[in-house]
Amino acid sequence: MPTLRALECLLAAAELGSVTRAAHHLHLSQPAISHQLAALEREAGTALLIRDRRGVRLTAAGRAASAEARRAVDAASDAIRLARAVGQGVGGTVRVECAQSLTVGLLAPVLADWHRDRPDITISFRESTNLERSFATLESGETDLLLFADPGKTEFMTTTVAEEEVVVALPASHPLASRPAIRRQELQGLPFVHFTTENGLGSWIEDRLDDVDLRRSVVARTAVTTHAPQLAATGLGVAVVPISAITAGFPGAVRPFEPRWRRRLVAMTTTPRDPLTTRLVDDLREAGLRIPDDVARQLVSCLG
Repeated sequence: MPTLRALECLLAAAELGSVTRAAHHLHLSQPAISHQLAALEREAGTALLIRDRRGVRLTAAGRAASAEARRAVDAASDAIRLARAVGQGVGGTVRVECAQSLTVGLLAPVLADWHRDRPDITISFRESTNLERSFATLESGETDLLLFADPGKTEFMTTTVAEEEVVVALPASHPLASRPAIRRQELQGLPFVHFTTENGLGSWIEDRLDDVDLRRSVVARTAVTTHAPQLAATGLGVAVVPISAITAGFPGAVRPFEPRWRRRLVAMTTTPRDPLTTRLVDDLREAGLRIPDDVARQLVSCLG
């Protein structure tokens, strides 16, 4: 297999018409470049250059080889350039997998900033409702970064990027909507909008509301995190959701728990973390979680 250096020698000799000038251009000695060219011709099994008193020029075989040689040398140069850019955090791709409700409030603002300010970097992302499957994609190298609520102890490098409140979403006319905050036991027996088993948020909520039997009063289930508060607002019942699941213009009421219920949002990566991913995590932490103004005002008013 010819080396890239041998292909560079062929291209330089052909372009400059002289082995001596090619050697000077590539910072090689003339014997060294002659050795590279001879090895390349042995590999090809034919002469690639015509050598005469006027210098060197390509044979028919040399012309055929030179086009592919140029592509190979350029591809190698591009590979090094891209690797250097990623290593310096100024180019490349970051593959993100995030909890379904965090796309708009946490990831999208930073995504927009990077698209504007760092056009040579691509952030590809997909939403997930199953943390275990997302762990598998991170471990296998299919994903570079996970954004989820803190799962507790894991084998991955974890950085807190924000904090969010878990709240009750309910119809504006619901009796509990007149309360500034809702105690967990007050949910007992109420018609409940919940999540399907494919959305891991459902089991996460049940584990933390283990003193309330939610399952017997479930009236509707959805796999889409942001649909639960919307269904509750129509009058179906109440829903327990992270605040990030409630979108701008929400027609229902949003009430905090008493005592308040908050959770950490974390970025998870394998180690060592590359410069590009490190920069993205830093920007996510600096930006924090954005809550629609009308939703934030509901919570502020509840605090009196």
